[in-house]
Amino acid sequence: MAVGFAGSGGGEDQQRYGGRVTAFAALSCITAAMGGAIFGYDIGTAGGVSSMEPFLRDFFPDVHRRMQAGAGVGNYCKFDSQLLTLFTSSLYVSGLLTAVLVASWFTERHGRRPSMILGGVAYLGGAAVSGGAVNVYMAILGRALLGVGLGFANQAVPLYLSEMAPARYRGAFSNGFQFSLCLGALAATVVNYGAEKIKAGWGWRLSLGLAGVPAVLLTVGAIFLPETPNSLVQQGKGRGEVKALLQKIRGVDAVDEELDDIVAANATGQAGDNGLRLILSQRRYRPQLAMAVLIPSFTQLTGINAIGFYAPVLLRTIGMSESAALLSTIVMVIISSASTFASMLLVDRFGRRTLLVLGGVQMFLSEVLIGGIMAAKLRDEGQVSRAYAVVLIFLIAIYSTGFGWSWGPLSWLIPSEIFPLEVRSAGQSITVASGFVFTILVAQYFLAMLCRLKAWLFFFFAGWILVMTAFAYLFLPETKGIPIEQIGNLWGRHWYWKRVVGVEEVDDGQKL
Repeated sequence: MAVGFAGSGGGEDQQRYGGRVTAFAALSCITAAMGGAIFGYDIGTAGGVSSMEPFLRDFFPDVHRRMQAGAGVGNYCKFDSQLLTLFTSSLYVSGLLTAVLVASWFTERHGRRPSMILGGVAYLGGAAVSGGAVNVYMAILGRALLGVGLGFANQAVPLYLSEMAPARYRGAFSNGFQFSLCLGALAATVVNYGAEKIKAGWGWRLSLGLAGVPAVLLTVGAIFLPETPNSLVQQGKGRGEVKALLQKIRGVDAVDEELDDIVAANATGQAGDNGLRLILSQRRYRPQLAMAVLIPSFTQLTGINAIGFYAPVLLRTIGMSESAALLSTIVMVIISSASTFASMLLVDRFGRRTLLVLGGVQMFLSEVLIGGIMAAKLRDEGQVSRAYAVVLIFLIAIYSTGFGWSWGPLSWLIPSEIFPLEVRSAGQSITVASGFVFTILVAQYFLAMLCRLKAWLFFFFAGWILVMTAFAYLFLPETKGIPIEQIGNLWGRHWYWKRVVGVEEVDDGQKL
C-alpha cells in the first residue's frame, strides 16, 4: 500500500472501504458535536461576563474601581487581576485534572457515549452553581465543575466523530466539533449582549446559568446515541453485533475489511501494555505523541483564546463602551463561525496541511498589524481614534477568520485521527491535557502580560504563529481520505519521521 506524503490524498486508500454518508451517521455526529457547543458557550461567556460592571462590582471590586478611576490607570492595566483570571482559568485546571486522571481511562473502558453523558451532567451542575453564585469562591467552584464536564466531553466527542465518520469525509464530520463550538460562542455573545441591558444588575447570572441549555442537549442526545464500532470492539463485544452497527453506519453490507482493521488494531492493544505506557515507551508512537502535544499547544499560542476570553475587554481597552464591545464581539463570532463552516467544505478537498499553512499566514499578518497599530496609536492614556478602532476590529475579524478555517477545527481533527485504536483514548487525553495546560497559562497570565508588554504582546503571539506554521509545513503528513486505522503507515514515509520510527514502522501489520 503506497501512501504519499504532504499533498497526496492517499488515492488508493480513499476507495478501500465501501459505504456512504448515511442519515444515521450524520445525525449521530450532529448530536455528539453538541460537546463543542458547551465549550464554545463557556469561551464566549467568560470574556463577556468579565467585562460587565455589575459582575465586577460584586465579585472584583478592585478591578471595578480601576475602571471607574479613569485617569492614573493605564489602558493596558485596567483589568489586571490574578483573581479575575483565576475565575477564567479555574475551569481549565479542573478540566486538565479530569482529562488526565479520569476521562481517558473511563472513555477507553466504558465507551465514548457514557463519557459524553457524564460530561453533560457535570457541566449542567457547574452552570447551576455559577448562575447562583453569591461570592467569588462559589463562582470559581462553578467554573471548576464546568471544567469536569469539559474534561469528559473534549475527551470523548472528537474520538466519536472521527470513528463514526467515513474516511473520505472525516475532516468535514470532525470539524463539526469546532463549528458547534463557534455556534456556542455565538449564542454566548448574544446572551451577553442582552444580559448587559438588564439594568437590575443580574444579567451576568443569566449568561452563566444558560450554559445549562447546551449541557442538557448533549446529555439527553448522548443517551440515545449508538456507541462507535471501534469502542464496541475495544469493550469486547461480539463481531456480529459490531458488524450490524457498522453496516447501519456505512449503509452497505460489505464492511468486513474495515471491521478486520478495527479488530486487528484492538488485538495489538490487548497484546501490549496500557495505552499511555505504549505511547511513552515505543518509538512508533513518537510522531503521534509530538502532534498530540504540539498541535493543541501551538493553537493556544496563536492567542485565539486570549481574544476569545477577553475580546470585550480588549475592545474596551481601545475605548469602546461595554455595549458596543459586546456587539462587536457578536459580529466577529459570526464571521468566525462562517469560516469554520467553510473549513468543513474545504478540508477533505485541499487537505489538512494546506489549510494550516494558509491560515497561519493569515493570522500572522493580522497579529503583526494589530500589534503595530496598537503600539503606534494606543498609549497608556487616552483612546485610539474611531477610524483606527474600526481597523482594529476588522483585523481581529480577519485573524479570527484565519483561525476559524484552519487551526481552530484542525487542532481537534488531526490528533483525533492519527492514533491507532490501541492508544487512541490515551492519545486524546494527552491532546486534551496539552490544550488545557496552555489554555490555563494564557487565561491566567494574558491580562498581566497585556499590562506589562502592552501592544508587544501581539508580536509575541505572531512569533509563535510563524513557528507553528513552519512546523505544519515541514513535519505534518497529509491524512485526508485515508482510513483512520491506516494513518499510522504514513510516518515511515515522511522525510523526518521515518528516522524516528525506524524499524518499528508498520505497514499493514508487518514490520518493514
